Amino acid sequence: MQNSQLQSNLFSTIIWLLLFVLTVTTFSIGEAGISGKAAMLALLAITMIKSQVVANYFMGLRKTRLLWRGIMLGYFLIVGGLIALAYMMALK
Repeated sequence: MQNSQLQSNLFSTIIWLLLFVLTVTTFSIGEAGISGKAAMLALLAITMIKSQVVANYFMGLRKTRLLWRGIMLGYFLIVGGLIALAYMMALK
């Protein structure tokens, strides 16, 4: 049982570090003043990855049926797609 708790703590720490690195990356892109389509798509992709990780590991959807995970993924894709579409339309 001790080994199981240690593995769980290690996994949670890795997930937290992943979220931290992704957050620092988005902050760094913003502070560097990088702009354009590539930067927007990179920031949007990082945000979607972070939201999926939060949904799976902190909301507990990792252990639910595929339907619920699919609903959240669909939501993230729709919202992200609409944001990308609005950005692209604003450039024209």
